[in-house]
Formats: sequence, structure tokens, C-alpha cells
Amino acid sequence: MSLADRRPGEGASPAFHGPRPFAPVALVLSLALCFAAAGIGGAVTTPEIGGWYASLRKPPFNPPDWVFGPVWTVLYGLMAVVLWQIYRTPAADGGGRRLRSRALFAFVVQLVLNVAWSIVFFGLHSPAGGIAVIAALLAAIVWLMRAARPVIGGMTWLLAPYLAWVAFAAVLNVSILALNG
Repeated sequence: MSLADRRPGEGASPAFHGPRPFAPVALVLSLALCFAAAGIGGAVTTPEIGGWYASLRKPPFNPPDWVFGPVWTVLYGLMAVVLWQIYRTPAADGGGRRLRSRALFAFVVQLVLNVAWSIVFFGLHSPAGGIAVIAALLAAIVWLMRAARPVIGGMTWLLAPYLAWVAFAAVLNVSILALNG
């Protein structure tokens, strides 16, 4: 059985048992955390869309503004499911707890960087600063995927659309800096 075919926790590592039961409170908390981050980013971003951001020259492949909301809603939902899966996969021993703690820490780091990008790019009107933050965010997402894989197995691939979108956002960020620098 390939890693992608496993259920969360199933064969991911000998240090983990199968996932805990449904754990609805953990799912709600995971969703709340991810959408709180989305809310913070949105609070910084939204006021700038019609003003500062509208005044910038953008590349021809820049999506219409209305695309970003639905895309980010799906991505934050996927991130919440990954967080929930990491949480609900119980460790069988101390080594498993360490792996799960590492995955949870990587999740928090990428989430903080995700919010930081909105603050730097939109709040501080700094496409150059945004490039630095988004580069760190890309690395943090890859780190999260690597850290989560031994814990949740193939469920890690739920982060692939997030990684792809942030990579696209990085290209947009670089292009906006080049056009407005």
C-alpha cells in the first residue's frame, strides 16, 4: 500500500495508532484557528483592495479580485482538516509525540507566516517585504508537509493546493514588485 493510499495515522509510522474517534471539538477548534487567521489577514487586506492595491500595476495573469476569497476559503478549510488530523492521530510512544509536536509546531509557524504576509504586503504596502515573507512561507509549508507525513500519511497531500496557490502568489508578488518597484 502506498503512503497516499493510507488513512490518517494508518501505517504512517510505527509510533502512531490509528486516528482518534471523530473528535468534533478538535475539528471545530481547528476550523476556528484557521479562519481566525483568515480573519486577521482579511482585516488587513480588505481595506487595501480598492485603494493601494488597486493603484498598483499588475501582470496580465493576475486573477480578478473576486477569485481570492473563494480560493482562500477552500485552502483554510483544507489546512484546518490537516491540523485536525495531526491532532487526532494519537502517538503510541514518546517518539510519536515528538513527531506530532513537530508537525503541530510547523503548522503554527506556517499559519503565522501566512498572516504576516498580509500584514507586510497589504498593511505595510511592501511588495519587497512580502517577497521575503512569502519565501519563508513556502519553505514553512514544505516543512509542514514533511513533518506531517509521518503522522498523517497521505492526508498531507491536502496541503498541495495551498502550496501551489502560495507559489502562484509568490510569482504575483515578484511581478508586482517588478512592475511597481
